[in-house]
Amino acid sequence: MKKIHRHLWYIFLVAVILTGGILVNSQMTLASGSKAENTKAGNMEVHFIDVGQGDSTLILCDGHAMLIDAGDYSKGTAIQNYLQKQKVKKLDYLILTHPDSDHIGGAPVIITKFEIDKVFMSNYEKDNKTYQKLIQALDNKRLKYTTPRVGAQYALGTAKITILAPNGTYDNPNDASIALMIQNGENRFLFTGDAGEEAEQDMLAADVDLSADVYKAGHHGSRTSTSQQFFESVNPSCAVISCGEDNSYGHPHAETLNTFRMNGVKVYRTDEDGTIIAASDGKKITFNVPASETWKAGEPDGNSSVWTAPVQKQETGNDPDAVTYVLNTKTMKFHKPSCSGLPTTNRKDSSDSRESIIAQGYEPCKRCNP
Repeated sequence: MKKIHRHLWYIFLVAVILTGGILVNSQMTLASGSKAENTKAGNMEVHFIDVGQGDSTLILCDGHAMLIDAGDYSKGTAIQNYLQKQKVKKLDYLILTHPDSDHIGGAPVIITKFEIDKVFMSNYEKDNKTYQKLIQALDNKRLKYTTPRVGAQYALGTAKITILAPNGTYDNPNDASIALMIQNGENRFLFTGDAGEEAEQDMLAADVDLSADVYKAGHHGSRTSTSQQFFESVNPSCAVISCGEDNSYGHPHAETLNTFRMNGVKVYRTDEDGTIIAASDGKKITFNVPASETWKAGEPDGNSSVWTAPVQKQETGNDPDAVTYVLNTKTMKFHKPSCSGLPTTNRKDSSDSRESIIAQGYEPCKRCNP
């Protein structure tokens, strides 16, 4: 009988030990899972690749890679070589913000030479050879592309990608650009492709946090982007402008440089420094080159000039048919005709009085204070 009791007691002890072991292991698993949810920021590098008059940005984070745009057709091999020099063998994401040739031209080379998990493209299609070559390259690799949903989030190592645009369909391919925020720890980088004022206003209307430490200046620093209200919402410390030296578009425009300079934004330019690398550890961001001190604006004839404040014209008001104010029917703001931030679309010239325009629901521009 005693032997039976001893035997039962032994079984009971074994059961308790085993049960305790299971409980301990369960607690360890929960602790481990909790720890994973609070993952610290990793080291992230953002390479603004010098592709002349175009765009291409490589983001590296914890062994993962993403490429935003791929320059024009003549830059495909150069971008391939740059990625290989950075030991990139696979892209988690290839994002082609919109179908302009200086953003997608080099993409067929990248698609052919690298393994790619996901391809994101704008919902704007073009009927030209550059776009057709892109689609053919995707077909050859049996890759499908999608237009990411606004608000969708994706991981790049420890970094988080949030899609901000396009917020609809647009007549202008620039406004159909994919815009996104990349956050690593406390550091935030904003990319808007060539999105113009209309698309910027739609991003503002979406009521999302657009604040960023580093702003990749929209449309190569063109006056058609970086509208005042949008800039104030982003409130960047640094701006990076990707443009070609002596480009025929006059990028960056004086109006954009004016906005950056008057607000103490540090500006970095590929036309002056070549490829620019920003390194983020989640707390601070460092650049491999000093900020620009030239404040040179491009000119349409290919020359450059030092930025100077725009001359404000005096309005006499003697001619009753003269344009007294310029209205933006999209943003419901009105400007002086001499304002450096005049709208290029949704524009309406008016000879009405200031009081009459305000009565119609328009607000004065903060830049020119009409």
